[in-house]
Amino acid sequence: METKANYVLIGAFTIIISLFLLLFALWAAKYSSEKSWQEYLVIFNEPVTGLSEGSSVQYNGISVGTVERLSLAPDDPRRVRALLRIQAKAPVKTDTRAKMSMTGITGSPIIQLTGGSPGSPRLADVDQREIPLIQTEPSALQNIADTANRLVARMDQLLSEENVERVASTLENIETLTGSIADQREDLRALIVNARESSEQLEQTLATTNRAMTDFDRELVQKLPGLVAKLDSTLTDLDSAAAGASGIINDNRAAIGSFANDGLAQLGPTLGELRALVRDLRRISDRLDNNPTGYLLGRDAPKEFEPE
Repeated sequence: METKANYVLIGAFTIIISLFLLLFALWAAKYSSEKSWQEYLVIFNEPVTGLSEGSSVQYNGISVGTVERLSLAPDDPRRVRALLRIQAKAPVKTDTRAKMSMTGITGSPIIQLTGGSPGSPRLADVDQREIPLIQTEPSALQNIADTANRLVARMDQLLSEENVERVASTLENIETLTGSIADQREDLRALIVNARESSEQLEQTLATTNRAMTDFDRELVQKLPGLVAKLDSTLTDLDSAAAGASGIINDNRAAIGSFANDGLAQLGPTLGELRALVRDLRRISDRLDNNPTGYLLGRDAPKEFEPE
């Protein structure tokens, strides 16, 4: 009986140890698995139609994780929170951006990570929140949707009732103008004929002018060497004359200086005496005109007799 009790204790102890080792192995495996993954949070400001839990997360086209959970932001239902499970070794930097993308034309949506310059620090080392937040940027699908919405709004504005009425009025005016032109077809034909004749005359005039300019240019080219030679000779003569004048001035510099100093100083009194002489001559001329006999004979002219 005692031997059977020992066997039971040994078997129970063995089973307990085995369960403990199994649980420890599972915990170690889970711990190792958790250490090789990192959770990140992404908040989208656009609909994430087609994206689901388990969708792929790619970094520049390489799969680095999956979408673990999707939910609406509690403070703003227009925003979508996506919890990502990404490999811990993935280089998610502070300038890494997340956006919606498509794996193909008919493929399912995924989350595409882009950016991440080599000099930027890792986001997990800088972001002190429990789950680091990756910033987002508009996706190509969102850009296309926004552009389509703007185009639709502009088309609505373009095709408003007022613009439709204006287009209809413009078409009526064009139709009226076309009818007026059709009524004046003969006048337009005559105008076109006159315009053609004027164009032919203008073409002839331009041809004549072109020939005249060509002849003028030919004559000018022929006479140009002679003109250049004459101009060269004239410039040579002027140069020689200037050189001669310069030599004369240099040779007579002393005489010119003496005239400038002495002659010009005496020129003032001489001009004064000449002015006095001219004044005396004018006085004598006036006396000769008035009483030549008295002035020449030195007596006054006889007085004329006036009867009482």
